[in-house]
Amino acid sequence: MTSDPVPLTTTLSTKGRVTLPKPIRRALRWSAGTRLLVESTPDGVLLKPEPVSAETRPEDVFGSLTYAGPPKTVQEMNAGVLAEAKLRS
Repeated sequence: MTSDPVPLTTTLSTKGRVTLPKPIRRALRWSAGTRLLVESTPDGVLLKPEPVSAETRPEDVFGSLTYAGPPKTVQEMNAGVLAEAKLRS
């Protein structure tokens, strides 16, 4: 995200709420309901979107799903990935 030439401001409400300016929300694609992590840093407060799922290491998940059939070809695997991507779009 590029910085704007004019700093944007907001106000802290009596309930501790802050409204992020629309150009920031739009640039980051943050909509209502986006969960944010809040970190205190030496330079101020850092907001980051909460990860959709917990981070995992490859060794935590390799071999976790079993498959009892003939090996799939690369073409079959690519077709499966494409079909799932179409379902999610």
